[in-house]
Amino acid sequence: MPVDSSLVGRAYPASRPYTVTDERVRAFAEATGGTWSGGALPATFPIVLAFDAMFDFLDAEGVALHRIVHGEQKFAYARPLAVGDVLSATLSVAGLRQIAGNDIITTSSEITDADGAVVCTATATLVHRAPGEEEQA
Repeated sequence: MPVDSSLVGRAYPASRPYTVTDERVRAFAEATGGTWSGGALPATFPIVLAFDAMFDFLDAEGVALHRIVHGEQKFAYARPLAVGDVLSATLSVAGLRQIAGNDIITTSSEITDADGAVVCTATATLVHRAPGEEEQA
């Protein structure tokens, strides 16, 4: 079943606040095959918040995670993230189109600090795969 095109433009509630700590940054760096011992955060660290917002969106719309392929990810920074930041992400559906029975969903997640200032915008392309023939029966 295709994703409802009326979702374009819809914004979802902000994800729960997430405090950036040394331990969380170190764990993220290790999970992605790197190391971190202070200084600038890994450039892809905001994916932690963007994924929280994406999971909330998928749950709200009843979209099965096993049908999602993460197609593309971009980050645009207003300022660097830092240890001690308390961040949350607000996801909006920026676009939706269908190709060969699959939904191509573009999302934009504004990542804000505790004062509400945008620190980063994460844009993602998600492919929602159409059910296979065996699942349509």
